[in-house]
Amino acid sequence: MRTEASADDQTNENSTAATQPHDAAPMPHDENLWLEDIHGEDQIAWVKEQNTTTLARFHDDLFDSIAGDIQTALDSEGKIPMVAKRGDHYFNFWRDSTNPKGVWRQTTWDSYVSESPEWEVLIDIDALGIAEDTPWVWAGASVRRSDNARALVSLSPDGGDAHRVREFDLVTKSFVAGGFDLPSAKTRFAWLDDDTIIVATDTGEDSLTTSSYPRQARVLTRGQAIADAPIVAEVPRDHVAIFVGSDVGAADPDSTDRAFAIDAIDFFNTRMSFIDLDDVRDEPGSISTTASAWENKLSVVDVPTDVEVGFERDFVLFRPQSQWDHEGLTVAAGGLAVADIAEVKAGRISPTVIFTPDEHTALQSWTWTRDYLVLELLRDVQSQLVVLDPNDNFSSSRLPGVPANHMVGLGAVDKHDDATANDYWLVSTGFLTPTTLSYGSLGSSADAESSSSSATPEVIKSAPALFPGEGFRVEQHFATSDDGTKIPYFQIGDSGLELDGKNPTLLDGYGGFEVSRTPVYSPVMGMGWLGRTTGTEASLPAGRRGVYVLANIRGGGEYGPGWHTSAMRENRMRAYEDYAAVARDLIDRGVTSPSSLACAGGSNGGLLVGNMLTQYPELFGAISCGVPLLDMRRYTKLSAGYSWKAEYGDPDVAEDWAFIQKFSPYHLLEDGTDYPPVLFWTATSDDRVGPVQARKMAARMQDRGIADVWFFEDTEGGHSAASDNKQAAFTRALSYRFLWNSLTGE
Repeated sequence: MRTEASADDQTNENSTAATQPHDAAPMPHDENLWLEDIHGEDQIAWVKEQNTTTLARFHDDLFDSIAGDIQTALDSEGKIPMVAKRGDHYFNFWRDSTNPKGVWRQTTWDSYVSESPEWEVLIDIDALGIAEDTPWVWAGASVRRSDNARALVSLSPDGGDAHRVREFDLVTKSFVAGGFDLPSAKTRFAWLDDDTIIVATDTGEDSLTTSSYPRQARVLTRGQAIADAPIVAEVPRDHVAIFVGSDVGAADPDSTDRAFAIDAIDFFNTRMSFIDLDDVRDEPGSISTTASAWENKLSVVDVPTDVEVGFERDFVLFRPQSQWDHEGLTVAAGGLAVADIAEVKAGRISPTVIFTPDEHTALQSWTWTRDYLVLELLRDVQSQLVVLDPNDNFSSSRLPGVPANHMVGLGAVDKHDDATANDYWLVSTGFLTPTTLSYGSLGSSADAESSSSSATPEVIKSAPALFPGEGFRVEQHFATSDDGTKIPYFQIGDSGLELDGKNPTLLDGYGGFEVSRTPVYSPVMGMGWLGRTTGTEASLPAGRRGVYVLANIRGGGEYGPGWHTSAMRENRMRAYEDYAAVARDLIDRGVTSPSSLACAGGSNGGLLVGNMLTQYPELFGAISCGVPLLDMRRYTKLSAGYSWKAEYGDPDVAEDWAFIQKFSPYHLLEDGTDYPPVLFWTATSDDRVGPVQARKMAARMQDRGIADVWFFEDTEGGHSAASDNKQAAFTRALSYRFLWNSLTGE
């Protein structure tokens, strides 16, 4: 949850927003409001007609070949089964051709590191769906720490964000009769003890925010009706949500079990509260589920709302989104500071700065083992890992061996187990490098004098190449945006690429919500794009392979919070100017030309390419726009759109609509403009963005007689339009087939 406002400005804004008068923005004419009825009979008939037309045009032999290649890669037995350790078992969720919806399974360490692990299936999602006549989609599981014998399993009935939560017995491998069972909703939860959870869910009238997320946290014991569970925290309806969590069975046995409640004021401002569970235990030692026991017990962490707060044992960490000046101490935006929990509880916060970014380096995330804190950094979108030692005043050392144009991620194996307390997983990947999983260890918790540096981690598993990467080269370039800012981008193309402007090129990007786009091995992209070669019937020279480009535009987090906030709200156009600058740079360098350049994006990336369609149509030969935001006048009234006002602005306020309308593709269409071919694809079950905006945009363009406007809506899969590998392969193949045909004529 992040913002560009200063702490004082944000506090004032939040306290007066409800009372300040605002001029209401006018509502433009909208001939397609009828399409906002997602499940209406006439609306679904329109969708089916559109789907039939689109598939009749693009569902050919080449489409089937692409879809088959992608599904083969997604179903590959050679993929690395990533695991989470709980107790003596290693858990994994797996999909393949035999189990399209997937299986949740477990194994032992000795079996896992073997060439052919033996897995014990816990839940077969396909079989469960058949037995319960519901097309369940896996949404995760949380194993309780006390004995690793029970789990709370989340299952979506259609692939959307709403999911049912059920208690599962890992010993009997069955759902617990009379156990926790929460109806489908956008639920958040955490274990407090063996029989108690803290939960935020839909309990009926007035329990949800305007953004469609829970606004009340309750403490629920097994067998209790959720309506009878006491409310222990709640937030105003116009905030985004309340989130809950816990730190129970902590890695340090001397640490205190805690529960957390987070008031998500908007996407970038939060207020963290916590409670020591010892303060709400009954005489027998169980968690009290009476409202009076919890009343006034939650302690608020008193920092500006744009300071992200994290807990680990008796440490409290702070990462501000704007510069935080506190009692003579300055913590830079995107920096990291730490304080002792005792000081925070006493209301005396005296943080120590442990990381300060610079203009090239940004903190992306951090991970704790039992004795060390590992920072994941990006330096000019190149990955770095730094280990900090809390027992030595957070002294730092680098983990070596990170190759250029690759991404590495580090995660603790199990800090709760003495045997693995400082062990870590290391995942390395690159555009052309299949993923490698390694295992390492940091220092020695038994030796206070030991260094945090570690021996070279051991490779545990390596994924096979799933598309032909020979003869390709990865390069990083920088384009210059309209205001002079240098915009990095990665280019993956033939090592002997001819710079004559005749290479079919796909430009990708996102540029929102401080999300960083980094190198990753993607067989979907590799088979769908890099693996294509122009034939003799193409409008381009025969034998040209696809070029893939990833743009790291503003709005993302590649350079920290400032990179994000510089393209929020009234500055949103900077993200689109950056993306267009990369497109022009590719054209100027001779990599491609407008007729041979496509772009694709989904969600906020769909809004990005929607603005390429309407504001920069001369730069592109085709556009694939997935699960998109497009109608920015009504986005706050559709699905979860209200929660994104901090990112884009409030279109109901005239002052905000004045700048929002400049990047609202639905309102930027102009008669007489030559638009490139465009495919809008979405999912009926998407309960985050929803299918409505793609429907309306396609309908408006078609009604105006604009040629080459295509639409496809899948009935399942939620916001990812991918409830299983077959569906994921189908929707991605449709996008790639459309783009390749538009650029090459094949």
